[in-house]
Amino acid sequence: MSNIDIMENTNIFGEALITCSTSPLTGYFRDGCCNTDDSDQGMHTVCIIATEEFLTFSKTVGNDLSTPIPQWGFDGVQPGDKWCLCAARFKEAYDNGVAPKVVLEATNEKTLEVVSMDQLIEHAHYSLE
Repeated sequence: MSNIDIMENTNIFGEALITCSTSPLTGYFRDGCCNTDDSDQGMHTVCIIATEEFLTFSKTVGNDLSTPIPQWGFDGVQPGDKWCLCAARFKEAYDNGVAPKVVLEATNEKTLEVVSMDQLIEHAHYSLE
């Protein structure tokens, strides 16, 4: 992905994406933002705030985000961490009643191909923490 492509990524409001998280460092490109391009088959575009309930659900459906994998430099996502989640995984969590909060300004507009604006707003996190 070129810098031009990254600059063209916008949030669900059509504005520039804000950073999701640099600690832990997230994003398909590990740039802190939920940027995407055609190589991102998982569409890691939803900036979530992880909860214990969501992480447990995700692990039970085969996407263990909480267990550290040191050889990959992955410390594991913990409750309270912000993370760029796959849009389909968010939709699955939503459909099962365990969707985490979403940072709307850091959520890529490509998410809207999988998740509705109403579903995202329903789980919006409004604090600037």
